[in-house]
Amino acid sequence: MSSSDPHSREPNLLQNLRREFADFRIWRDRAIVLAYAVAAGLAVVGFTLLAEYAADLFAAWHGFNRWSLLLWTPLCTAGIVWLTRRFAPGAAGSGIPQVIAALDPEMPAAARPRFVSLRVSAAKILLSSAGLLGGLSVGREGPSVQVAAGIMAHAQRWLGGRVPVHALLVAGGAAGIAAAFNAPLAGIVFAIEELSRKLESRSSGLIIAAIVLAGLMAVSAFGNLSYFGVIRVPHLQWTALAPGLLTVLVAGVAGGLFARLLAMSLTGGGGRLGWLRAAYPVRFAAGCGLAVAVLGLASGGASFGAGSEAVKHMLAGHADVPLLYVPLKFLATWLTAWSGVPGGIFAPSLSIGAGIGHDVAQIAGSADLAPALIAMGMAAFLAAVTQAPLTSFIVVMEMVDGHSMVLSLMAAAMLASLLSRLMTRPLYETLADFMVAGQRRG
Repeated sequence: MSSSDPHSREPNLLQNLRREFADFRIWRDRAIVLAYAVAAGLAVVGFTLLAEYAADLFAAWHGFNRWSLLLWTPLCTAGIVWLTRRFAPGAAGSGIPQVIAALDPEMPAAARPRFVSLRVSAAKILLSSAGLLGGLSVGREGPSVQVAAGIMAHAQRWLGGRVPVHALLVAGGAAGIAAAFNAPLAGIVFAIEELSRKLESRSSGLIIAAIVLAGLMAVSAFGNLSYFGVIRVPHLQWTALAPGLLTVLVAGVAGGLFARLLAMSLTGGGGRLGWLRAAYPVRFAAGCGLAVAVLGLASGGASFGAGSEAVKHMLAGHADVPLLYVPLKFLATWLTAWSGVPGGIFAPSLSIGAGIGHDVAQIAGSADLAPALIAMGMAAFLAAVTQAPLTSFIVVMEMVDGHSMVLSLMAAAMLASLLSRLMTRPLYETLADFMVAGQRRG
């Protein structure tokens, strides 16, 4: 047969099988990567259990003696910041900017372990859980990205550079999102949209394998359940257009302002308060903790913690969410992040967006529309904060099993992200650039 015949270039099954099994080192490397993916998933599961236990302890304390929180939350915040700065400074903050910074080609290789390592992953788990024990407005989803990325990066110790560290970090970060939210599709899109900006064919298999194995660990522990259950959405009429558009506009503008405020605060802005934060970080953290405690007491406890319980109450139609929940949770989350404690903003952002949708439904006087508006508010606010619309709408879709709302959630996330881009630079990118610049100066 002529070599120009296209059939002569078809893959030879037996030859390819012999080639695949001929090199033991390839299979050993694959086994190492998959073992680390399982370890990353188990770490996120353990993190979830510890975080939930800490949140339950705080809730019990709040019910027993809420006024003591005016002392406990500031002390806890100050202690966490002191421990972070003393033992694991790279664990401060959300965790996603740290992984993006570690992926930056301008990041010195020697500085990368400051942001992604087993030591940082362990510190992130303990300190973020401590934040929930103190009632701070933090989530565990962003930190799960840094935890899983740090574990996957450690595989390089056994691989000898045969698998690029870039691919391991992207796979770990994506696996962290997938396991934290029980949302595998969101993990893949997050890897493309936030971490790698592109997906090379050589890395795609590694990323998907890490997501599948880490996700299986979460499913084995918690079951194949949606994060917020299943919402029931009525057939949407044209009358739902105005409330839906109002929800997206308010969430988009509020999310853009929130991202701009965080970027300014965490990159050295804030005027005299920013100077106090730099000069007296532990005392500043105590002040932020006291403010978070006051806001929590003013909200009847609703603004404490990640906010997931408030979202579940809103979706269930319970009327126990305070009237000023959105501004109180907004302020509590900003102050928590500004204090410098390790902890994410994903879950608090979802709860703020849910509160906006809930309030619009109350104003519109339509209880039937509430679940749809709450879901749209979550997708819109998260997209405005992160400027990652694809990840945001898929996360919400998988968290509420809202496949019937795909177009609505997509439109909400895209419009809110556009509004945010008119107001501020992407938050995670800004924070990552600040970290990289700091390491280069150092």
